[in-house]
Amino acid sequence: MTKKPAPKKKLTHLDEKGAARMVDVSDKPVTSRSATAKGAVSMKPATLKLILADKLKKGNALEVARLAGIMAAKKTPDLIPLCHPLAISKVEVELRPDKKTSSVEVEATVKLSGQTGVEMEALTAVSVACLTLYDMAKAVDRSMRIGDIRLVEKSGGKSGDYRAE
Repeated sequence: MTKKPAPKKKLTHLDEKGAARMVDVSDKPVTSRSATAKGAVSMKPATLKLILADKLKKGNALEVARLAGIMAAKKTPDLIPLCHPLAISKVEVELRPDKKTSSVEVEATVKLSGQTGVEMEALTAVSVACLTLYDMAKAVDRSMRIGDIRLVEKSGGKSGDYRAE
């Protein structure tokens, strides 16, 4: 017995000819939406010590990274081609140094009331905050590693809520 192939899902970011397009969200209802993403920068213990003591030549790495993450969330549609420009109502970026693992965890939460989600904005905020930490401390530690960037939670919209395990 031959299996029937599964029906192909229609890709929302491609038109009938296969050309990339921005999804039309004009008929979607406005709902409260939020997304939280996380990532981390691992480094040498001495590097973390310099960051925590605010002894880097470029300045306060944690505060500069926080601001970079906030700015990045607002600039996401300039960086990701098919993202909608959004009227974001909140961006919060937290940086949590961990001496045990010699790392800084970065968490970003983005909120709005709108017709599309903010997952990409949260992920972009985390990515840019991590890159900024690297940039601020690279003169003392080029072996730093950025990793584990992921969506950890989202709420609102047609697809409903999501929480990573």
